[in-house]
Amino acid sequence: MADTLEAKKRDTRGKRNARRDRAAGRTPAVLYGHGAENLSLSVDSTALATAVQHGSPLVELSGDVKQSALMSDIQWDPMGAHILHIDFTRVKADERIEVSVSIELRGISPGTNVGGVVNQAIHDTLVECAAAAIPEKIEININHLELGASISASEIELPEDVNLVCSPDTIFVQCSEPLPEMDDDEGQLSTEGAEPEVIGRKAAEEEAGDAES
Repeated sequence: MADTLEAKKRDTRGKRNARRDRAAGRTPAVLYGHGAENLSLSVDSTALATAVQHGSPLVELSGDVKQSALMSDIQWDPMGAHILHIDFTRVKADERIEVSVSIELRGISPGTNVGGVVNQAIHDTLVECAAAAIPEKIEININHLELGASISASEIELPEDVNLVCSPDTIFVQCSEPLPEMDDDEGQLSTEGAEPEVIGRKAAEEEAGDAES
């Protein structure tokens, strides 16, 4: 279920007014898309942070604007702690869109019992689905992942009417042999017993040889 954010229209723009909105606990925003005019809005900062944490990009705007929308661009402060500005893109509930969702592994790979290591190659992926049916995440069951085996896109169980936007052969996770441990001294060239060369010695020896001849 999409989070609902109360939106208020902003009649003024500029950094000073944006700072005033943030001080009042509201985050500046812009709503655009579908050929309609761009609207300057503000939404409650706490409710927005909660919606972002929930992971689904789809929200329902209420208040001055009643519209299904996607959170399309989020600007954070330098510390990544607070949202400074957000863009919303208009969508319809039955509109099919492409959106990025996270990938999570579920279960324990039997391959790890014989020394294998599970490597997750992809952590986020594009899916194509209706805007109202965006999955919070895609789960991959690894309970049958043996040593030396892998799971490709064609083997992933997806929610109904959700498609992956990638090649069926794309590898998402595999269980492989661990890399061999390298000794601390491995790869270092041994210089034991070797006499260090003194700069200028070779030239001096050559000059002495010339003198003797």
